[in-house]
Amino acid sequence: MNRITIAAYMMLGSAFAAVPVAPSFAQDAFQNFKQLGGSAKMPKLNAFSATPGAPAGLLARNVAFEAKLTKDGEAMKDGLAWRVFGPIPGPDGKLPLLASSDGGTADFQLAPGDYFVNVAFGRAGVTRKLTVPEQGQVDKQTVVLDAGGFVLNAVTGSDVRIPPNQLSFSVYSSETREDGERGLVMADVKPNSIVRLNAGTYHVVSEYGGVNAVARADIQVEAGRLTTATLQHRAAQITLKLVSQPGGEAIADTAWSVLTASGDIVNESVSAFSTMILSEGDYLAVARNKDKIYQRDFKVTSGQNADVDVLLSAHAQTANADIE
Repeated sequence: MNRITIAAYMMLGSAFAAVPVAPSFAQDAFQNFKQLGGSAKMPKLNAFSATPGAPAGLLARNVAFEAKLTKDGEAMKDGLAWRVFGPIPGPDGKLPLLASSDGGTADFQLAPGDYFVNVAFGRAGVTRKLTVPEQGQVDKQTVVLDAGGFVLNAVTGSDVRIPPNQLSFSVYSSETREDGERGLVMADVKPNSIVRLNAGTYHVVSEYGGVNAVARADIQVEAGRLTTATLQHRAAQITLKLVSQPGGEAIADTAWSVLTASGDIVNESVSAFSTMILSEGDYLAVARNKDKIYQRDFKVTSGQNADVDVLLSAHAQTANADIE
């Protein structure tokens, strides 16, 4: 069974109140979180246009917007993307973008009429309809995102940290569709990076290397919290060499096939040194060099990287057929 270690942090206003039980390497990701910093920033206004077809003489009204992670939380000060759309689709079938702002709180000058307003916080987002009246007070618009996030990492063996360049994560929805598949939310998520999502349960798949080392876990995202999750792989790095004697020099131009105990091919390559990450278990290494085939059974133990030497043998088979 794969192990998953989880710690959570509270998102409060513009900073995190951290519980010191989290893995130390997760702390680095906090420095890249846009909400972290403390000082309020003015939103950047990227575009603006008046409501299409608005009657002449109508004065634009100032409408202020703010967003919170939770109902009782503080207004976000950074990391938000605001978009204001007109209610009537254009010739392309899409709602026209009228105004946008990146930052924290936002202020738009909008003519009386109807709009759709979207605010995004990473992959978390909310869209609501807004009606700007011709007269009367226009209240500040507060949007509750009901969002949180997580930081992902992985270890192998006895809590040995895996190099980040050998890890990748994919995030899927927790529900299974009619075709038996899960909906992909995010692909190629790097370790130690913050993923911001709507509150809910997500299915995370961790890939160590590019062969068959995979770990899975369901992770709960809580509104207003940052969760750090460490998945455990049961795998190791293996290097195959065809040699004339134990510890000898690897023979070049060798074609390699690696098979599971059940006979399934999991990896093929051509090189003097064939290095790969394999899930824990029993395997067969098959080397082809010139017109000969050499092979050796070997075992992969979680967290124990190893070299596997395949010896030249006078009893090697003639390579006259592919391995099936």
